[in-house]
Amino acid sequence: MVGIIDYGVGNLFSLQSSLAYIGEKAIVTKDQTQLAACDHILLPGVGAFGDAAKKLKESGMQEIVLQEVAAGKPLLGICLGMQLLFDKSYEYGEYDGLGLIPGVVRPIAPMIGTGLKVPHIGWNGLHFPKEKERCPLFADLKENDCVYFVHSFAAVECEDSITATVEYGAELTAAVAKNNVYGTQFHPEKSGEIGLKILKAFCKL
Repeated sequence: MVGIIDYGVGNLFSLQSSLAYIGEKAIVTKDQTQLAACDHILLPGVGAFGDAAKKLKESGMQEIVLQEVAAGKPLLGICLGMQLLFDKSYEYGEYDGLGLIPGVVRPIAPMIGTGLKVPHIGWNGLHFPKEKERCPLFADLKENDCVYFVHSFAAVECEDSITATVEYGAELTAAVAKNNVYGTQFHPEKSGEIGLKILKAFCKL
C-alpha cells in the first residue's frame, strides 16, 4: 500500500485516483501508524516552500518521514514535495528542507533568461543523463517523453543526484534520486500515460 502524506498541502486525491487507476491501493493519511504500515510513501506539495515546510513540521510528519526513510522505505517527493527533500530553499527568504538530498532550491527566472514565462507551466520532454545508469522510475520511458510541469523554482547544486533534466531556457533539474529517496519536479499524476508508468515503477521498488 502507498501512503500519501496529508500535511495540508498537495494534490492528494488526484494522486490517489492515479494510483487506483494502475491498480495500487493508496491511503491519504496523517497518521504515523498508518504510514508505518505502508510499503511506499508519497510526499506531494503545491504552494510556497516556507509554508509547506512549516506545516510538515507542525503536523509531526517531518519526523515520521525521516524515520521511514531511515528504515529504508521508498519515498517519492512530487513538485514542492521534491523541493522539500533538499537542504534549503531560497523562495522569498531562506528555509530549511529535510536534508535528504544535497542541494538547494532557487528561482528559475535568473537561470532561463528573458522571453520565457515564469512559472514554467506545460508539457516538456525529459532528458536522461547519458553518463549515468537510468533511474528505475524511468526504465520504461524514452528520451523526450513529455511530462507536465508547474514551477517557478528549481533544484541546483545537486548534480550527483540528478536523474532527469528538462530544457526551458536552461537545463533545469526535473528529477533526482539518492538511495531510497526520489523526487520529480513535474507532476506524474497530471502527466497522462507517461506519468502512470512512473508511478507504477515507483510502486515496484
